[in-house]
Amino acid sequence: MDRRDTCLASLVVSIWGFNFVALGWGMEGFPPPLFAASRFTAVLLPAVFLVPKPDAPWRTILGVGTFMSLGQFGFLYSSIHAGMPSGIAALVLQVHVLLTVLIAAGVLRERPSRSQLAGVALGSLGLLAVALGRGGRISVGALILCLCAGLCWAIGNVISRASGVPGGLALTVWSALVVPLPLLALSLLLDGPSAVGAALTDPSWKAVVSTLYTACLASLFGYGVFNGLLSRYPS
Repeated sequence: MDRRDTCLASLVVSIWGFNFVALGWGMEGFPPPLFAASRFTAVLLPAVFLVPKPDAPWRTILGVGTFMSLGQFGFLYSSIHAGMPSGIAALVLQVHVLLTVLIAAGVLRERPSRSQLAGVALGSLGLLAVALGRGGRISVGALILCLCAGLCWAIGNVISRASGVPGGLALTVWSALVVPLPLLALSLLLDGPSAVGAALTDPSWKAVVSTLYTACLASLFGYGVFNGLLSRYPS
């Protein structure tokens, strides 16, 4: 990466790091699937009417949306709701780095260098140290949900990389088409119409701020930059 793109990647990482604080705010009084649906509705509207469709087949756009957005955040929000602390979730989710490297090596034939493998190994040891340090205080179910979120993110990364779509923002916006309705339906099924209605008609200020932060900064800016970088650099 050149210096500009390295700075952009570092900024995105910082925004995503604070995103987990914002997620904690949004989960107060908001069912997890509904909160995710609200986030991606804000990503989609009104941007889908302003940003041209990316130059990619629909299967690519829907694949990125299904894995990078719907799968990742559906599992992640459910994991936090099941008891996973947001700070630990931020760390466990980084398993996507290891999985992305492995999947990209197998599917795209992107062979990592020795230094990259050493970095991934060191990071994996760090995750293991964190896991052991928690002393079993995280439920197995919450951990599995978070790991599934990381796997979905990794698959989405590889789909995005394979597409080579240069417009990261366009891909982020249009791939969100697949997200809100399934998550809203899931929330209605799991939480019931009364809980969904109460959350939507009387949201807390924290839920509003969290939705704006996660939609505008973490998704539109963060994933817009991230998908753009994936179009130019190996996974």
